[in-house]
Amino acid sequence: MEKQNPIRILIADDHFVVRIGLAAVINSQPDMAVIAEAGTGRQAVDLFRQHRPDLALMDIRMPQLNGIEASLAIHREFPEARIIVLTTYGGDDDIYRALQAGARGYLLKDALREELLVAIRNVHAGLKHIPPHIAARLAERIPVSELTPRELEVLRLIVKGMNNRDIATALSITTGTIKIHINNVLTKMRISDCTQAATAALQRGIVHLD
Repeated sequence: MEKQNPIRILIADDHFVVRIGLAAVINSQPDMAVIAEAGTGRQAVDLFRQHRPDLALMDIRMPQLNGIEASLAIHREFPEARIIVLTTYGGDDDIYRALQAGARGYLLKDALREELLVAIRNVHAGLKHIPPHIAARLAERIPVSELTPRELEVLRLIVKGMNNRDIATALSITTGTIKIHINNVLTKMRISDCTQAATAALQRGIVHLD
């Protein structure tokens, strides 16, 4: 039976199996229909432009453009676009950047089926959907914007396990300058050593391991 005025949904995720699972859940609903699927962020933008869906489910980690970059591109062209980020990343900086990019909902992929469906209906109705545990992470956030581009670069290399000398060589600056940058990073993150900084950077979504 053809659905009457369903919520038209675009799924953007680089994992084919994930897209299949989401489509099965969504298409089983009488008021929803998947109208397009994207495997990259660039494809998500193109398909949104082509199909003008009522709502998009957007993963964060995708090739070409990540989900946050794709959301920004979509919102520049379609300011009223409704996007829910559906991801494995629950770091406070991931959440903050997604909402800044215009996302109206944020769910982790281990969310229950019922919560996903409620989120879709809420966001389609013009509401936001931020689960309490996600909101709590956001409330604890220390803005990564406090870190300069160079400090972020140093932090990414710390996460990769590089020591001061390696970082200095990679960035073509002195070890003394690196020590200053690291001290600034630790101070701003309110952390006492580089191991803690690397752990916190990954947990908060400031840095991702490719």
